[in-house]
Amino acid sequence: MKKGLKYLAWTFLIIQISLFIRVQAQIPPGYYDSADGLQGFTLKTALYNIIKGHTQRSYDNLWTDFESTDKKTNGKVWDMYSDNPNGTPPYEYTFITDQCGNYGSENDCYNREHSMPKSWFNDAYPMYSDLFHLYPTDGYVNGKRSNYPFGQVGSASWTSMNGSKLGTSSYPGYSGIVFEPIDDYKGDFARTYFYMATRYENVVSNWSNTILSGNNTTVYVTWAVNLLLEWHVADPVSQKEIDRNNAIYQIQHNRNPYIDFPEWVHSIWGGNIISVTSIVVTSENNLNVISTPQGSLQMNAEVLPSNATNQNIVWSVENQSGSASISTSGLLTANNNGTVLVKATATDNSNIFGTKEITITNQETSITNKDLGFFVRFSPNPVVDNLHLEFNNSLELPTQIWISDISGKRIRTYTPESYSYTIDFQELSQGLYFLTLESNNHKSVFKILR
Repeated sequence: MKKGLKYLAWTFLIIQISLFIRVQAQIPPGYYDSADGLQGFTLKTALYNIIKGHTQRSYDNLWTDFESTDKKTNGKVWDMYSDNPNGTPPYEYTFITDQCGNYGSENDCYNREHSMPKSWFNDAYPMYSDLFHLYPTDGYVNGKRSNYPFGQVGSASWTSMNGSKLGTSSYPGYSGIVFEPIDDYKGDFARTYFYMATRYENVVSNWSNTILSGNNTTVYVTWAVNLLLEWHVADPVSQKEIDRNNAIYQIQHNRNPYIDFPEWVHSIWGGNIISVTSIVVTSENNLNVISTPQGSLQMNAEVLPSNATNQNIVWSVENQSGSASISTSGLLTANNNGTVLVKATATDNSNIFGTKEITITNQETSITNKDLGFFVRFSPNPVVDNLHLEFNNSLELPTQIWISDISGKRIRTYTPESYSYTIDFQELSQGLYFLTLESNNHKSVFKILR
């Protein structure tokens, strides 16, 4: 969902992130000093020693705590299972007045959800009341989620009013039942899980669930780590998370280090952060697969169904560092029903790091990218001076475009009036940015390197 990351600029980005977050997040002076310069699981243990021993809350305290930690600008409850950041929420709750109680459907009441289900750690304290993984959520949706892990739903058995889904996992490595929040909050939950893996390093090996590895280093099994890493990158730290982190610090007197320093997630869990960030139609019948490798990368393309016949589709791969290659049996065309599914997967021969899919029909105007929402060609990436966007004039045009920095802070906003649009990057410093395209029906986010 977001495009091209140049890892040669990684050190520079770490400096940018650190300076920005230190200003924005109100980190107490010296709070992370003992973690400076550390990497890998040594860093994780250092962070554990910094954030352990927080002030424990009672479970009843949480009702009033939420008024500090999870309040929208309009004063309503910030429920990530009913909120719609890109439009009008289907419903909203009033603090205290609407707390559960009994419920029989959505929009009855809100309760206190353990985003990491309490059964995984046998209802033990202090996990049971740790605000960092407890959120106010619709009672009915929370009940549907039950104690299933977060994941990527392929076939949904139930969908909430804001688009959160319950169903069978389609993510490589797991085929059980999972719950998938909307894209806007996936990073929030990923950083919550990385916090839990760190704060409870001393006991987490005794917890039990299918996504837990039984060790206190990675904490999660491979497919879950890969998924959380993807969510962490795809949905960067927002102002909501920064404000919540500061509010919880005032109550519990500890912090989520992965909100303060998002790059630490990669330092600890991301030895080889590899993902397929897009499959973009760059010209008629040409597909460009953009990847974000660190070190070596192999790209594999798969055509489904297998009875698709050959036609004039040309593959190319853009890699920002390291090495990459992609191959197909040649060329593709539609099958009898007029469509062919193209899947690109990034792998290091042992782990699958990311998969993207697009559906191609016989007519270019009918091409839809399931991950991106908009049919758009953009170049160049990395940007030198200007970024050029070309939209298909028979499909939807975004009503708004904006650029955010790596922390999620919006720094520029545009209203495109034509299907060919140019954005001036000359005054922006070098680094990673996020380009968001939005309409009433779609929201797409691309990684852009300056």
